[in-house]
Amino acid sequence: MRITGVFEPAREGGYTCFVEEIPAAISQGETLEEAKANLVDALKLVLQCQRDLAARDLSPHALRETLEVN
Repeated sequence: MRITGVFEPAREGGYTCFVEEIPAAISQGETLEEAKANLVDALKLVLQCQRDLAARDLSPHALRETLEVN
């Protein structure tokens, strides 16, 4: 699976950024490279948070499977 990072130059310098497909994953950085690294970290945090929230509300009979999207 591939996702899209959007990097917008900020007026004060650096970049603000977000993941197009997952709007909760947002970040910033002084350079494009820093913004990319920060955005990957933000995405990991959003996904982990969603996993934690989902696990909290699962019934004891729920099945969980890892999916691969091609």
